[in-house]
Amino acid sequence: MRTKEITDDKLNALRRFYRANRRLPTYSEICRIFGYSSKNAAFRLAKKLLEEGYIEKDAAGRLTPRGERFGIPLVGYVQAGFPSPAEEELVDTLSLDEYLIDKPEESFLLKVSGDSMIDAGIFEGDMVIVKRGVRAKTGDIVLACVDNEWTLKYLRSTANGHEFIPANPKYPVIRPEGELTLGGVIKAVIRKY
Repeated sequence: MRTKEITDDKLNALRRFYRANRRLPTYSEICRIFGYSSKNAAFRLAKKLLEEGYIEKDAAGRLTPRGERFGIPLVGYVQAGFPSPAEEELVDTLSLDEYLIDKPEESFLLKVSGDSMIDAGIFEGDMVIVKRGVRAKTGDIVLACVDNEWTLKYLRSTANGHEFIPANPKYPVIRPEGELTLGGVIKAVIRKY
């Protein structure tokens, strides 16, 4: 169970530092990031992070991320065409958050229901990452509230306004008759097998 001292805001600040610097902050940097006036507060935070399994210390005593909390190992590449020998070597450590989401504070996840976007590779049960505050353009897959109904469709701008195009021929094009709100642009699809 997470303690009050370790909030999502603190974890996100540490993740941002890690993404930018490819390492965790030193105790002095922790003081600067969180506005602590003494290193003792930084030591206490680090101790809590260690106890709860977010970080660990390496052989030299440096703080390092633990497992998937800050990323997972990227171990190489695999041929998607003709088979070739695969070699495994540690290339980097990659956080899926870092790879899929450039601005977490402007993004959220939705679980997909329905099959109107299957030809775009979005299936029922998939998760989509939606980014708010992005100017949507024709061809983007968007989250939109059309006449008080939320939907996920391709956006097409026309001289008469906007149309929302499904990626399944079983469904009609949607044209707003009244209210229209764009909730965001789809940035990624996540699927578990």
